[in-house]
Amino acid sequence: MTRYEKLYTQASVWSAIFQMAVPALVVMLLMVFYNMADMIFVGQLGSTAMVASISIVSPLFSLLMAVATMVGFGGCTYITNALGAGNLEKAKEISSVSFWFSLLFSLLLIPVLLLLRMPLLSLLGATEDTLPFASRYYAILTLGAPFMVLSTMMGSIIRSEGAIRESMLGNITGTITNLVLDPLFILAFHFGVSGAAAATVLGNAVATLVYALFTRKSEILAVSPGLAARHFSHIGMVLALGLPNAVSTILSGFASSFSNNLLKAYGTDAIAAMAAAGKTSLVITMLIMGICMGCQPLLAYSYGAGDENRLGKILQDLLLLTTLIGIGAAAGCFFGRVPIIHLFLKDPSAASLAESLVPWLVVGSPFIGIYYLSTNYLQASQKAGSAIVLSVLRQGVILIAALYVFNRLFGFHGIAMSHMVSDIASEVIAAIWLFRVRHRARPVSSPAAQPDTI
Repeated sequence: MTRYEKLYTQASVWSAIFQMAVPALVVMLLMVFYNMADMIFVGQLGSTAMVASISIVSPLFSLLMAVATMVGFGGCTYITNALGAGNLEKAKEISSVSFWFSLLFSLLLIPVLLLLRMPLLSLLGATEDTLPFASRYYAILTLGAPFMVLSTMMGSIIRSEGAIRESMLGNITGTITNLVLDPLFILAFHFGVSGAAAATVLGNAVATLVYALFTRKSEILAVSPGLAARHFSHIGMVLALGLPNAVSTILSGFASSFSNNLLKAYGTDAIAAMAAAGKTSLVITMLIMGICMGCQPLLAYSYGAGDENRLGKILQDLLLLTTLIGIGAAAGCFFGRVPIIHLFLKDPSAASLAESLVPWLVVGSPFIGIYYLSTNYLQASQKAGSAIVLSVLRQGVILIAALYVFNRLFGFHGIAMSHMVSDIASEVIAAIWLFRVRHRARPVSSPAAQPDTI
């Protein structure tokens, strides 16, 4: 019996969840530090303009991550469905298509992003103070796009065969590389935001190398150009199943850009304050999202195998787990906001602004698990259209509308209030949606079910 069969079929539900969720939590905690590292070390330089420039360019990072998560989680779900149906050759085809699509797409993206650098930075909310720093940060991240896309995509793909430790190893190695290089480049060599971007790219390059070495030894996964060319049609299903993750990531970046443009009216300190408050509350979302995405292969395998009873038990236990962790993480971020904020901001007025924003950002977080769990379940059961619709709510339709309305009504703090409204509304809608889908659920008659449409 293979490793993935033991995990997906023989282990108890709680055992399987913890085997998938604990490494995912470790990875997400590392990613929290990874995402914070640039801003923390740049913040030691005492320049709010540099801190703000990192926030301004973050939508570019969101764009790259959108591509990576779309192919990675779509490929992971599709591969696990295939393994559940006993089709190992199809798993090799899907992994090969996912790898070569990611590499070619990210390479083609580089000249486009460099050509559009100045108009995009203006659109993203760069000001006269932040433009020089944002421009350098943007250019280096763009040149490192292939590594950033491949490391995230491959880390997701290898989880499909139950290689949780290997996925965690690649992430840990890349994160440690970034954390070592950040102070060296930023503080010792005085490279500033350029050093922060270079450390990020090199960290992703190291993680990509670790994943590539593992994939070469795998009996289930492959990166064959021949398989990719002959079976490129698989990319349609991969993108369909991964699109909800991409939509959510893209909209997150778009909402951040929209927010920064509104914040420009309140000054550079306001942009930096929102960036620091957002990083403080990021740990909640990252932990819950990590659990749900980490356990998605369990959902996808049970769906592919037609095991409706196990599928329902996994959902029930995941809902309990994400709620408990959400409550604890939200409390930790709220009560620990002052020391966390001061990691990013040295200016007292900007730090005070950031501290006042955190409560609004965390109040809707304890039950955010129902939102991510609903989306992941719809993806795992190949209901791509429904998952896409649900994905556009929290960081898209609801948040962007709330940003405009609450800014008009309440000014600066209204921008933070809009996140609370978006979180709570999305959670309610997701809960209703998941209940209706599960109420209609029947044992899966065919693992080859087609995705629904919007």
